[in-house]
Amino acid sequence: MISAVILTKDEERNIKRCLDSVIWCDEVIIVDDRSSDKTLEIAKKYKALIYTNPLNNNFSASRNFGLSKVKNEWALFVDADEVISDALAYEISSAVGVNDQSLRNFNGFYLRRSDFIWGKRLKFGETGDIKLLRLGRKGAGVWKGMAHERWKIDGLVGKLINPILHFPHKTLEEFLAEVNFYTDIRAIELKQKNTKVYAWSIIAYPFCKFVINYFFKRGFMDGMQGLIFAIVMSFHSFLVRGKLWFKNE
Repeated sequence: MISAVILTKDEERNIKRCLDSVIWCDEVIIVDDRSSDKTLEIAKKYKALIYTNPLNNNFSASRNFGLSKVKNEWALFVDADEVISDALAYEISSAVGVNDQSLRNFNGFYLRRSDFIWGKRLKFGETGDIKLLRLGRKGAGVWKGMAHERWKIDGLVGKLINPILHFPHKTLEEFLAEVNFYTDIRAIELKQKNTKVYAWSIIAYPFCKFVINYFFKRGFMDGMQGLIFAIVMSFHSFLVRGKLWFKNE
């Protein structure tokens, strides 16, 4: 009834924990971007279905590729650095089951996500209340957007209570490397949309993002982790617009 879809690229440190958390699914699909470490070796032990599909700077294309391989009615998208808790697994199974008449007409469900970074759960800032559309019926919609992609599902969409557990950015260096990677893709995407960038936006967007995350969304309540996260995500905003400016020149 449920197929888990996981995108991978050199995820040997995370993939076992992720696969352990979705072993209850009827099918597990790995969409791999030419990993050179032990990711696929580990996945094979779990009898996951493995497909090689180059990312080519387009996460939606890779997710839609994975969606096309799903054999079951429902697809659950999980990132390699995420974990589906036992409570969430039970809630998902109940939501897509046939017992609850009130949920039969839903085509998808938003899942909350809790981020754990450098030994602390982030309860505030932009990740404190994040909800992601990760569970949906096959054929009900497609993924759109090269980076920070979204699953556009037609029909009724609900939300579940228990969160996905997210364990990103083991080090600050890794965090910055990922920001550099994602901002490259986002700048390309905005360039394709003919988005203009101005000097004031290169300054204002990062400043406003920090103020919103750290003060309005109370990122300061997460201590030093919250401060570093707010600064790096502000830098993310700066890099997107700075790279876009260079591409527009």
